[in-house]
Amino acid sequence: MCSLSLFPPPPPNGHLTLREVNNELVFGPMCDNCLSTLHSQDLSLPSVFIAQETLKMHSRLEHSAKTAFIHHEETVWKRSINAWRNSGLSGLFDEIANSDGEVPKLLQAASCFFLAVFRWVSSLHGSLYPHLTLSSEDMLAEFSQATDWARCPLRAFAWHPHTSKFAVALLDDSIKVYNAKSETVPILKHRLQKSVAMLAWKPLCASVLAVACQSCVLIWHVDPTSLSTRPSSGCAQVLTHPGHSPVSCVAWSPIGGMLLSASPVDTSMLVWDVSTENCIPLQRVGGGGVTFLSWSPDGSKVVAATPSPVFRVWETCMWTCERWPTLKGRCQTACWSPDGSRLLFTVEGESVIYSLQFSDTGGELLGQVGGSKTASVVADVSETTFETAEGEVRVGGEVQSMAWDPTGERLAVLFKGESENPATRTLIAVFKTNNSPVFQLLPCVGVMAKSPTFHFTL
Repeated sequence: MCSLSLFPPPPPNGHLTLREVNNELVFGPMCDNCLSTLHSQDLSLPSVFIAQETLKMHSRLEHSAKTAFIHHEETVWKRSINAWRNSGLSGLFDEIANSDGEVPKLLQAASCFFLAVFRWVSSLHGSLYPHLTLSSEDMLAEFSQATDWARCPLRAFAWHPHTSKFAVALLDDSIKVYNAKSETVPILKHRLQKSVAMLAWKPLCASVLAVACQSCVLIWHVDPTSLSTRPSSGCAQVLTHPGHSPVSCVAWSPIGGMLLSASPVDTSMLVWDVSTENCIPLQRVGGGGVTFLSWSPDGSKVVAATPSPVFRVWETCMWTCERWPTLKGRCQTACWSPDGSRLLFTVEGESVIYSLQFSDTGGELLGQVGGSKTASVVADVSETTFETAEGEVRVGGEVQSMAWDPTGERLAVLFKGESENPATRTLIAVFKTNNSPVFQLLPCVGVMAKSPTFHFTL
């Protein structure tokens, strides 16, 4: 079994990974001249510099604007209607229960009873699924694939699967699109584009970008030949569904025909037909929501993680699923092999990588996922101490995110790290992989150094 102790020591502080040559990672000092030389010689990608001090978070005031208006008396029934619109049944019962002398005693007593029952049920549900007591921002930070999402200047990142361009979502909720063949950098902004958790380019299409936002899914249509740097909000479709917010994850099918979206508060995984803006909810009892989605490259399966110690794998022919319980915590992240036959995943609170093997049903077992009954441990990524010229450096621990490259030769593993501990670095470990005829996970030549806040895809 592979372990971090087989890796060489990480590079010193002030150095970063430049490229891989002959199975070796080449490091260099972190300076503008080195990066400029690298871009001009080896990469056909634009140079990106984002000043963190120029990014400011939007104010997230949760209270309403009624304090800006002159107070005037309203009837209890009008107040009750407004309370129901603003807070649902709990607001309605609370308003009637606190309207002494304005409603019949029997109605007030009944409202007090139903309000108590409602609060008891809510507290019971919250004790079963503690994440439901969090605010939308805290919930997205808890389940994000990016480290320190709440304060990270770069909250989401997405390479285009076919062309040399990428999109980045910033702390101020703006999105910038960089293209190697154009110096124009479109900036995408929308009034509903708040708390961006994930970006996803539509496969086999150069201009469609899905954005997971706090209250909806935005579908941007960005013309790659346009010279405009500020596309209008009319270039974005808005996909909404009751009870489906905040949206934490979006995933396109490999051929781009369907879009999946997930929310930690909604037990339904939504399958969208973007052209008609209609969706079909796929719901299963238990789990408390859906936190993470990943479509297998062959399009036959989808893994869906939940806030509870269980995750599901769906087959996309009949949309049936199989569930795998975990012993210690929820599934934090997962990734598929290029042929869709193997799923690697990690569990919160554990420092190992698990593997699930899936057989090819070949159409004989229609509606069957075909996964193995138990998962095997393929890598131990427990915290390891390296001796360097600068002292001891600790690497490893819990995994934040993973990505398997399309060739099946490299697996990148992002660790959570401890930003308050100077001896612990948040790093990316790169493994060599081979899925056929026998699965192998081997250490690569080096460990990639990185900044304390990061999000990555391959």
